[in-house]
Amino acid sequence: MTGAELGLIMIIIGIILLLAEIFAPGAFMVVPATVLIILGAIGMIAPDILLSWWSPVIAVLLIVPMTLITVRMYQKLSPPMPPTTTVATSLIGQEGIVVTEVCPNNLKGKVKIQSDVWSATADQAIPVGAKVLVVHSEGVHVRVKKIGDAPASPECK
Repeated sequence: MTGAELGLIMIIIGIILLLAEIFAPGAFMVVPATVLIILGAIGMIAPDILLSWWSPVIAVLLIVPMTLITVRMYQKLSPPMPPTTTVATSLIGQEGIVVTEVCPNNLKGKVKIQSDVWSATADQAIPVGAKVLVVHSEGVHVRVKKIGDAPASPECK
């Protein structure tokens, strides 16, 4: 097999890897595909290089910068997302709506904050539908206070 044939095979494999990357993105195949295409092009231009001891040296010299470039490119395309989980301490200062009456000194009350429902307690009874503000968090429940003009709730049962 000549260096030109080996170069052509490398280019074809590199293109196949790039096509596979399109259908299964994740940057796992971009670097080897790019290195194979570049090595293949070098093999087509200078066939004797691929069959010499320079071939692995050139491959390493290509892999390092291509990996760094690919990582930088993906960082720019996909900036880091904030965590998708919500912890109770991140709820302090958030507003919510009472979905189950909140009573003092028990955790039977429920409030909906964003799209999650949390167990809640308060210093006073708060009726269903009232707007509340999270003032403290304790483990998996929150302490809230009523905001707005919601009517006072009769004493809890």
